[in-house]
Amino acid sequence: MAIPPRLIASSSSSCTTTSTNNSSIHIEEGLASKFWIKFRRESVFSMYTPFIISLASGTLKIDSFRHYLSQDSHFLKSFAHAFELAEECADDDEAKLATSELRKGVLEELKMQNSFVEEWGTDPGKERTVNSATVKYTDFLLATASGKVEGVKGPGKLATPFERTKVAAYTLAAMTPCMRLYSFLGKELQALLDPEDDRHPYKKWIDSYSSESFQASALQTEDLLDKLSVSLTSEELDIIEKLYHQAMKLEIDFFLAQPLAQPTVAPLTKGHNPAEDRLVIFSDFDLTCTVVDSSAILAEIAIVTAPKTDVVQSEAQIARMSSADLKNTWDLLSGQYTEEYEQCIESIMPSKRVEFNYEALCKALEQLLDFERRVNSRVIESEVLKGLNLEDVKRAGERLILQDGCTSFFQKIVNNKNLNTNVHVLSYCWCGDLIRSAFSSGGLDVNVHANELIFDESISTGEIVKKVESPLDKAQAFNDILKNYSNDRKNLTVYIGDSVGDLLCLLKADIGIVVGSSASLRKVGSQFGVSFVPLFPGLVRKQKESGGESSPNWKGLSGILYTVSGWAEIHAFILGW
Repeated sequence: MAIPPRLIASSSSSCTTTSTNNSSIHIEEGLASKFWIKFRRESVFSMYTPFIISLASGTLKIDSFRHYLSQDSHFLKSFAHAFELAEECADDDEAKLATSELRKGVLEELKMQNSFVEEWGTDPGKERTVNSATVKYTDFLLATASGKVEGVKGPGKLATPFERTKVAAYTLAAMTPCMRLYSFLGKELQALLDPEDDRHPYKKWIDSYSSESFQASALQTEDLLDKLSVSLTSEELDIIEKLYHQAMKLEIDFFLAQPLAQPTVAPLTKGHNPAEDRLVIFSDFDLTCTVVDSSAILAEIAIVTAPKTDVVQSEAQIARMSSADLKNTWDLLSGQYTEEYEQCIESIMPSKRVEFNYEALCKALEQLLDFERRVNSRVIESEVLKGLNLEDVKRAGERLILQDGCTSFFQKIVNNKNLNTNVHVLSYCWCGDLIRSAFSSGGLDVNVHANELIFDESISTGEIVKKVESPLDKAQAFNDILKNYSNDRKNLTVYIGDSVGDLLCLLKADIGIVVGSSASLRKVGSQFGVSFVPLFPGLVRKQKESGGESSPNWKGLSGILYTVSGWAEIHAFILGW
C-alpha cells in the first residue's frame, strides 16, 4: 500500500479530490486548439474504429476502401460548397482570401481522389449511393453554412455584416474538426509505416494526409476559426463549441458507417455472444481509476477530523493524536515508505535484462510481500487510522472524482445487456468501503477485493483486515476469481493497472493494459523481459498479423503489455463508440 506523499494532506483542505480534466487549458491557446484538446476523446474513438485500424494495418479490403472513397467524394463536394458560402459571409478581404484558399485546397483534394481512382479502379462519385452517415454530416455542414443554426437568424435575415460573419464562424466550427482530425490521423498512421517498405496498399492515402501541405491547411483552417470568433459573445462561442463537438461525433459515425467484410481486433466485444462468452474485467483502483492514492484520502480525513492540540478529549471519545501529530506521523511514514520501496525495487532487479519468465518474476516479487506487510504493520501500530468515522470515509468516496472516462467506461460495460461481463477491482487500499462508495456514486455495484478497516460502532479502531498486500496476493485473488467461474463459457480476461503491484495480474490476463507512466513498473518489467507496447500500434500490428482473415487470438503470459494515455483508449478498444 502506497503511503501518501509528504504534505499531501493539510488541515485546511477538504476530503474531496478532483481530477484534472480537459477544460484546464492555457488561456493563450486559440479557440480551435482548446476545442481539439477538450474533445480529444472523440479523436481517439475515430482512430480506434475498425475502418481506421484496418486501413492502418494495410488489411482493409479494397472494396471497403472504394466505398470510403465514394462517400468521401460526396463529403468533399459539400465541404467545398460550405467554404464557398463561408467566403460570401466573411466580412473582410483577408478572411475572404483565406477561405478561398482553403476551398481551393479541398478542390485539390478532390483531384487527389481522381488519382486514387486510377490506382484503385473506381469512380468514387458515381459508383455508389450515399450512406446515411455521410448524408447526416453533409446536411449538418450545409445547413450550418446556410445560417440554419439553432438560435441564429435565417439566411434571408442576415442584415448586417457582423451577423454574416457569425455564420462564417459557425461554418468554420463545423469544418475545422474534420481538417484537424484527418491531419491527426495522417500523422498517427504515417508513424506506423515502415520507411523501407513501399508495399502498404494505402501508403499514398496516408502520405497525402500526413503531408506538410495538408498539415498547413488544417492549421490555416484553425487560424481562420480563431479570427472569425474574436468578436463573438460567450453565448455565440457556446454555439461554436457545440458545432465543433457535433462535427467530431459525426466524423466517428462516418468512419463507423464504412462497411467491413473482415474480422477486426477492435472493438474487443464485437461478436461477443453472452450465451457462450464471458468477459472478465479486472482493474486496480489507486492511480488506475483515481487521480491520487487512496491512502492520501484516508490521511486527509484523519488529519481534518483529528482534534486540535489544545482541545481536551472527553472520556467517551476514542483517544486520538492531534492533527499536528498526525500530520508529522504521516510525513514520517511517507518518508520511510518511499526510501524503503526504492531500496526494495533495486534489490529485486537482475543485473541485466533477462528473457521473460513469469515464474522467475513471481519469485523476485516475493520480496515485495515482506516489505508491504511491514509497512501495513507499521501503519497499524502508529494508530494513524484510528478514530475515522465510517460516514466520513463513505462521503469522501462518493465525492472522489475518478480519472476522466473511467466511470463512463464501467457504466457502459456493466449496463450493456448484450454483454456477459463481470467486473472486479483488486486493490491494496486499506478501506474497501472507500472504493465501494466511489463506484456507487456512479450507480455502479462492482466486486471489490481489498483490505478493510475495522470499525466499532462506525468508528475505526486503527486495525486493518489484511487481504491484498502484494503482487502475489493480487495474483492469487485473480486466479481464485477465475476458478469460481464455471466452464460453461469461454473466458476472456482484461486487467487494467498502473504499478508494480499489478504486474503479475497484467501479465496473467489475456490482455494487460497499463494506465499512466509508472517508472518503477517499466523498470522492473523491462528488466524481466516484459515488452510495453502502445495500444493503438499494437492493435494495428495484431490486425496486420491476422491479415484481416481471422479473429485475433488473445492469450496471457505473452510478456506483452499494452500502454494507454487514458480511459478513452480503453473504452474505444473494448467497447467502441
